[in-house]
Amino acid sequence: MRAMGILATGSYLPKEEVGNEELAAGAGVTPEWIVRKTRISTRRFAASGETTADLAVRAAQQAMEGLDPGDLGHVIVSTSTADTPQPPVSALVQHAISAPGAACFDVNAVCSGFVYGLALARELAAESGRLALVVAADVYSRILDFSDRRTAVLFGDGAGAAVVGPAAAGFLGFELTSDGSGHGLIRVEDGLFRMEGRRVRDFVLEKVPPALGALVARTGHDMGDVDVFIPHQANGVLVAELAERAGLAGARLHRTLERYGNVGSASVAVTLDDAHRSGVLKQGDLVLLAGFGGGMSIGAGLLRWAAPEEKR
Repeated sequence: MRAMGILATGSYLPKEEVGNEELAAGAGVTPEWIVRKTRISTRRFAASGETTADLAVRAAQQAMEGLDPGDLGHVIVSTSTADTPQPPVSALVQHAISAPGAACFDVNAVCSGFVYGLALARELAAESGRLALVVAADVYSRILDFSDRRTAVLFGDGAGAAVVGPAAAGFLGFELTSDGSGHGLIRVEDGLFRMEGRRVRDFVLEKVPPALGALVARTGHDMGDVDVFIPHQANGVLVAELAERAGLAGARLHRTLERYGNVGSASVAVTLDDAHRSGVLKQGDLVLLAGFGGGMSIGAGLLRWAAPEEKR
């Protein structure tokens, strides 16, 4: 199978910046407590009337700059905060970017969803010979209980996107796994987001490192070969501990959570785009992506980075 890689990336963060001072009192904590426990300083919230689909479209448009939407065979959107049960958000994105005929569907693997989408996109693009667009978008600000310090201070809204297609270098493999016995650890209950923070932390530190190790080993590498690690931006303290536990202390750990918080399924996508646009990713870098979230789900992907202009 010809190599499939990421040809372009994009992202969109809403304009409204919400600092710790605005959330601390309602959650019964201080701004300093939030930084100490999460490393998050600010996050973005969608404006009134700004939908998950709106965010997804903006990220998709940025990723598609310089590319022909007519070349898309598939539009995949990862979200756990769709605006309505139907139509799928992907159909709205397809219409907005004028990609006639592209097959559209949404996936919901919560914060692993973007990596799940990339795994699907690689196979679909290889089979069809056409490009695949993967968008991840979430608006968590509308389902937060702002009195719950375990969740209110963590989340923001945002969207990220990537275009997948034939490339000189690209994906080496994926590791996707779920553990339904933990389905109650992250949930929406009576319209509000709930999370069992300590148990989620235990799951991540116990289950994610072996999944990452299995993927890297299966592709003929070891953890010391990884140049850049882009994990789900769940919590700054947890992410640092995960990198150490997984044997990735030598990799460049890229984070955006200090500025944007945890943006759900968009987390890995936004951080990948930020790493690309800020010059963190270098030609030939071995890049490890890691999503983990509700379900419980884990999605990891390993790719060899090539500059987008050389892929087109």
